[in-house]
Amino acid sequence: MPEIQNFTLNFGPQHPAAHGVLRLVLEMDGEVIERADPHIGLLHRATEKLAESKPYNQNIGYMDRLDYVSMMCNEHAYVLAMEKLLGIEPPIRAQYIRVMFDEITRILNHLMWLGTHGLDIGAMTVFLYCFREREDLMDCYEAVSGTRMHATYYRPGGVYRDLPDNMPQYQASKWRSEKEIKRLNNDRQDSLLDFIEAFTGRFPGRVDEYETLLTDNRIWKQRTVGIGVVSPERALQLGFSGAMLRGSGFEWDLRKKQPYEAYDQLDFDIPVGVNGDCYDRYLVRVEEMRQSNRIIKQCVDWLRANPGPVELEDHKLVPPRREEMKEDMESLIHHFKLFTEGFCIPEGETYAAVEAPKGEFGIYLISDGANKPYRLKIRAPGFVHLSSFDEMIRGHMLADVVAIIGTQDIVFGEVDR
Repeated sequence: MPEIQNFTLNFGPQHPAAHGVLRLVLEMDGEVIERADPHIGLLHRATEKLAESKPYNQNIGYMDRLDYVSMMCNEHAYVLAMEKLLGIEPPIRAQYIRVMFDEITRILNHLMWLGTHGLDIGAMTVFLYCFREREDLMDCYEAVSGTRMHATYYRPGGVYRDLPDNMPQYQASKWRSEKEIKRLNNDRQDSLLDFIEAFTGRFPGRVDEYETLLTDNRIWKQRTVGIGVVSPERALQLGFSGAMLRGSGFEWDLRKKQPYEAYDQLDFDIPVGVNGDCYDRYLVRVEEMRQSNRIIKQCVDWLRANPGPVELEDHKLVPPRREEMKEDMESLIHHFKLFTEGFCIPEGETYAAVEAPKGEFGIYLISDGANKPYRLKIRAPGFVHLSSFDEMIRGHMLADVVAIIGTQDIVFGEVDR
């Protein structure tokens, strides 16, 4: 028999399955991994330090760029932290809009995760299916904020503006036939709420399609069942949250256990796994998409029935309307001061956390009474999950590295920040 040699192998940072700039130094005994050392910091943008030099309201845009597939959830935690220190509460309509967009963001995140995780493990079709639905939800982002990714839609005291009454339409082009354009514009004849309602009607059927492709697929199960098993006790010790913790059988969800905004008014379930392997985490996330769809439906019904303001009338925090600014000197002064020096937040410290798609995303904010944070610390779920990588991968094969990176659902914007 030939001697099996030990290798030290670089996985990444330019690897299509590393989900960003992750460098893994793997110590291998033949094909079996004995130790994995994740090297991070290749995407470091010093977000926490930059935040100390910018007024509070100018930092919201940085939050979108942390976990750049769950943009509005990051903003939400930061805005909640500011509101806690200011002692304000946004109008109830703004709270429902935030909840609705948090759940749209959760579906966006899970679709991205499912498509790329499938692609990594060798399932091509599911990637194309997931992006079909992501396109619709990206249009919702664009309709409310004017941009498809980095929305900066949540503001202290509410949201940037109310939901629009009409959706942008596809224009005729040489790339699409007239019949195709007509089909695409079919749901876009009315308001954004109508568009979202139509989406929630067809989405469960689309999730069934993903499950048909994967859930009982023999290859999918061979690549995920029994891989990266974490016991509930160990998941707690490692600081897991979100689907990583629930996949190990621990029923913990901030939306239920520490409700914020309007979550305590809504009806939804928390999916929980049994075995704590990659397959269970897959099932948990797929069920989360169905539950998010339920929440969005309830929000749409509530928002239809309850018009009202979506931001506070305090012009020390919220800019006056454009018409007022053009006609009224005081409004112009408020506007000018808000966008040059921002607002001051009373001295104190706070921690605000939201149940982001990847887990507990928290903002620890210290204010010294000035117009910019004295200190901002971000609790990124992906960073905590990556720290357990060595433990999860030991004894597995090289091919399983990809499955475990995928199941952790890592995005490096928030890991490196």
